[in-house]
Amino acid sequence: QVQLVESGGGMVPAGGSLRLSCTASGRTFSNLFMGWVRQAPGKERDLVGTITKSGGSTYYSDSVKGRFTISRDNAKNTVTLQMNSLKPEDTAVYYCTADTDYDVIIKRKEWTYWGQGTQVSVSS
Repeated sequence: QVQLVESGGGMVPAGGSLRLSCTASGRTFSNLFMGWVRQAPGKERDLVGTITKSGGSTYYSDSVKGRFTISRDNAKNTVTLQMNSLKPEDTAVYYCTADTDYDVIIKRKEWTYWGQGTQVSVSS
């Protein structure tokens, strides 16, 4: 079992920045693929991005590419989502996700482990 705890959400004006962090426990962190998923009110969950176990490869959805950056520190069991140039449409609950199955990267399989979510609100 993997436990994921997010932190760093909040409210910012459009154009601002926020950094979300997620700390994992329960399994060797370097064996986990990690991701961030968001869900806006009344909308389906939307994959924000992913990062491979070593951190050597990342993926971003078109809606955040160039503005968001995912990184990880395997020594600290943390993954970070740096969000810059935030837009009102980025408002959502952001979930940290984890899985040991490479299919979450190549086939967009549903993630096995989810954090509790943290709210990000961007005002116009």
